[in-house]
Amino acid sequence: MRKLLLAALAALSLAAQAAAPKNVTLAVQNMTCELCPITVKKSLEKVPGVSTAQVDFDKKTATVIYDSDKVQPQALTKATTNAGYPSTVRK
Repeated sequence: MRKLLLAALAALSLAAQAAAPKNVTLAVQNMTCELCPITVKKSLEKVPGVSTAQVDFDKKTATVIYDSDKVQPQALTKATTNAGYPSTVRK
């Protein structure tokens, strides 16, 4: 019983240390048609650590929620660029 309690406390400690999800907005270039956001979204969702990606065609932006322990914004801009849609972190 004591081992089970210690294991549970250790698991809680690790969960508490996990980074809170972060979000970033990317300015995305080259989106010229209504299908472009689908490609951008899929490229971002393939990146390990990305929880969600929402792309706004009219504003030419992508808002991404991600785990900063697993991915950094540079990997997100690289993913969109590799898909043919260069992006930069919007400040």
